[in-house]
Amino acid sequence: MYSKELTSKKRDDFEDILEERRLSSDLRYAMKCYTPVIYKGLSPCKPNAIKSTVLQSEQVQYVIKQLAKEMGESPDIIQEEATEILDEMGHSMQLGTIRFFAFTLSKIFKQLFQRVCVNEEGMQRLQHAIQEHPVVLLPSHRSYVDFLMLSYLLYTYDLALPVIAAGIDFLGMKIIGELLRRAGAFFMRRSFGGNRLYWAVFAEYVKTMLRTGYAPIEFFLEGTRSRTAKTLTPKFGLLNIVMEPFFKREVFDTYLVPISISYERILEESLYAYELLGVPKPKESTSGLLKARRILSDNFGTIHIYVGQPVSLRTLASGRVSRCPYNLVPRHLPQKPSEDIQEFVRDVAYKMELLQIENMVLSPWVLVAAVLLQNLPAMDFELLIEKTLWLKGLTQTFGGFIEWPDNLCAKKAVVSGLTLHSNIARLVDGHVVLNDKGVEDGAVGEIVFKHALAILMCATYRNQLLNVFVRPSLVAVALQMTRSFRKEDVYSCFSFLRDVFSDEFIFFPGISLKDFEEGCFLLTKCDAIQTSQQEIYPTDKGGVTVSFLSAMFRPFVEGYQLIFRYLSKETKEAFTEKQFIPGVRNFIFQLLEKGNTQCYEALSSDMQKNALAALVQLGAVKKKKVSNEFTYNVNQEAVNKILDMFDAGIPVQKPVAARL
Repeated sequence: MYSKELTSKKRDDFEDILEERRLSSDLRYAMKCYTPVIYKGLSPCKPNAIKSTVLQSEQVQYVIKQLAKEMGESPDIIQEEATEILDEMGHSMQLGTIRFFAFTLSKIFKQLFQRVCVNEEGMQRLQHAIQEHPVVLLPSHRSYVDFLMLSYLLYTYDLALPVIAAGIDFLGMKIIGELLRRAGAFFMRRSFGGNRLYWAVFAEYVKTMLRTGYAPIEFFLEGTRSRTAKTLTPKFGLLNIVMEPFFKREVFDTYLVPISISYERILEESLYAYELLGVPKPKESTSGLLKARRILSDNFGTIHIYVGQPVSLRTLASGRVSRCPYNLVPRHLPQKPSEDIQEFVRDVAYKMELLQIENMVLSPWVLVAAVLLQNLPAMDFELLIEKTLWLKGLTQTFGGFIEWPDNLCAKKAVVSGLTLHSNIARLVDGHVVLNDKGVEDGAVGEIVFKHALAILMCATYRNQLLNVFVRPSLVAVALQMTRSFRKEDVYSCFSFLRDVFSDEFIFFPGISLKDFEEGCFLLTKCDAIQTSQQEIYPTDKGGVTVSFLSAMFRPFVEGYQLIFRYLSKETKEAFTEKQFIPGVRNFIFQLLEKGNTQCYEALSSDMQKNALAALVQLGAVKKKKVSNEFTYNVNQEAVNKILDMFDAGIPVQKPVAARL
């Protein structure tokens, strides 16, 4: 289902949509004649009419009758509960509110960003898709700006505004929550638990909007904002819901549109670093939003929005899944998807995320951050420029999408990045250093915290490169770990690393060998390795590349080693995630204070959760649900075995496909 284009393809050109906004009246723009392009089969209806359709639907009525029978309640009481759920959840899109946002966001975006660049060809493809079939927009999620920016973009291009799945937390924001509802947001609880009524009403609400082609439906496959700028593993719930009308033959087709939103500088960068280090996330509130006004005086550079090729669900499913099981059961009966369907939904989710990754735009600063993190505490400025240029070439060879400012020499590009990110790094006496001001002062613990903060903020930008580099880099790490040139040994180690890091990076399920071959192909393409039928070995000049790629992923290898060591030594009884995170953080903090490790990135709660999830998947930790929360039990022997593989670099023995 997923095959990556390994030759460099022509990318669409970008247009800056703020250019026109800077030249003409924002009021005129907000009050323009707005006649959006809509789905050809749409019968216009009001938001309240959708709610009535949902309540009267066979699906919801069936669940209401079932619950009434089971609970011995009157169906009217449960119907009332369903109405309350819909009132809490439903959007009430109004043109007046949309015009208010168009005016306000124009002012804010012009203040915050130098440019907002969009691929016009992508917008034309989207316009055509919206007219033909129901459309599902699947943007990447790095910032709260994402969904505001997407609606602003569709309004600018006179396309139907999307209805957006938003977290219920936004309803806690007085006034703002209601404004978002009127701009097309519908609200979902973070977890439904076993609440069958809530699930039935929510699913039917989404499917009704999709079936009628009421508006494009927008949600984030990642489920939440990525605090690390790496793509998070997909959540399948909403994708399952929007695909069901196609499986049940209620729509002829559905278009899925992957959208990549890339930030030169992320608004929440310091907030994310604090969160990863255990400082609680501030609650969404209107007062918090007003306090954040001071960022309006800051510069956040350029945003690139790449609207990908719409993907036909019908084409994806052709020859892959049978829709017959759905014909055997009345449509209104709740039906658990078959294993085939679940596997198909999972594969589609990963395919969409990999398409998002493919079209992410990388700024020169991303390259600077990657080089700088390998040369701490300070790096000669001229050497940094030289290395950044070298990395630019390597990234382009690997298919990375770099937006290098026109005719800008490397020195100016690096200086421009340092100016924009002066809160992260600065130039001192011809050397570039991390901007961890005040690190020399204070207690040891405070010094460690401040340094970790600076490193995690810098790592956010390096992380944007990792998805491009992960396959060749894991081959490079495997080469160093096995200390063997036998292809079979290197593949075996690669496959082990890919399994361990399956929550850290996005890999399409079940194609380990294909990923290995891609990694080898890219390393051969840049003359870093040579391969024969049975062997892989670095070329004379390839040592630099192999070392750089291994060093780029070292924080993950070392970080996982530390986390596994904590679990093998410190945990004897069952524990919850809430107990695990502070425990492992404290363990790593002490090692950093004593100078026994330099792996500051292991303090990231994101890495800690991913490492725990990896051990669950590898069967070394058992996870079970006890009264609404998960508990974990460590199999010490299994964790030690995995640790030994990391420490000794001995790969897991796996049968290797004959093609090797």
